[in-house]
Amino acid sequence: MRVLVTGPEGFVGRHLCEGLAAEGHDVVEAPGPGTEEGVDIRDATRLGALLHSARPQAVVHLAAASSVGRSHRDPVETLDVNAVGTTALLAAARRAAPDARLLIIGSGEVYGRAASETPAREATPVEPLSPYAASKAAAELIALQFHRSYGTNVVCVRAFSHVGRGQALDFAVPSFAAQLASIKRGEAPPVLRTGDLSPVRDFLHVADVVSAYELLMRVGIAGSVYNVASGSGRSIRSLLDEMLALSKINARVEVDPARLRPIEIPILLGDPARLTSLGWKPRHELGAALRDVLEEQGALSAV
Repeated sequence: MRVLVTGPEGFVGRHLCEGLAAEGHDVVEAPGPGTEEGVDIRDATRLGALLHSARPQAVVHLAAASSVGRSHRDPVETLDVNAVGTTALLAAARRAAPDARLLIIGSGEVYGRAASETPAREATPVEPLSPYAASKAAAELIALQFHRSYGTNVVCVRAFSHVGRGQALDFAVPSFAAQLASIKRGEAPPVLRTGDLSPVRDFLHVADVVSAYELLMRVGIAGSVYNVASGSGRSIRSLLDEMLALSKINARVEVDPARLRPIEIPILLGDPARLTSLGWKPRHELGAALRDVLEEQGALSAV
């Protein structure tokens, strides 16, 4: 299948492009601004030209403003990139690639506190608590509207937390790893500065997320929404404790007020039953992803 990927330079984008190529797909990368070939996801004209030239059978839309914390500081940019950008892509695809399957990547963050007591199902009402979550909910609504109104071949994803090599340092796990590496090299005192460590999240290895996207791109039902989740939770504190044990580095943990969000979701879990009914299941241990991130940042000590 010929697949166009927006945001190929991002965390999941790199893993996805490699995974799709390994599965025999013909991958066309559509990077964001900053390169000669780059395209602003909000530019429907440029997107249309790219889609017309590439003639993809499927599009996986990963280009996004992806930081919850940053969205509180710049909600306008977050909404513009995530909601307006998705709309521009849908409009361009309707004209230039009307038969293509579009996989729109959203977030489990849209559930807010509705996913605290039991894992959220796709029918659970969304209650976004951040500009990021609201922008993803808006993008999903627009995508489903295109399906209902114009027959656009859309599948929407609500992806929960995932971990692996290449994630930006403003996310918790790579931030911990980078700080541990600095402590190991003697460049920083043995103090780890963190945000709130009490939230419980539904974490997956990025490789399992990639396999879910590839499956949904092929066999997901148009007009449907799918959670990409494990169904179980880990506190952020438990991940940090595991990383400290793996790295064998002693460090004091201090909460940095600057890293706290204006509002936090205590527990966020997703029910993956709709996805597992298609044959998907997690195959990678989360501990392996933590080790990969520690190794990437240079925080693993010799055994």
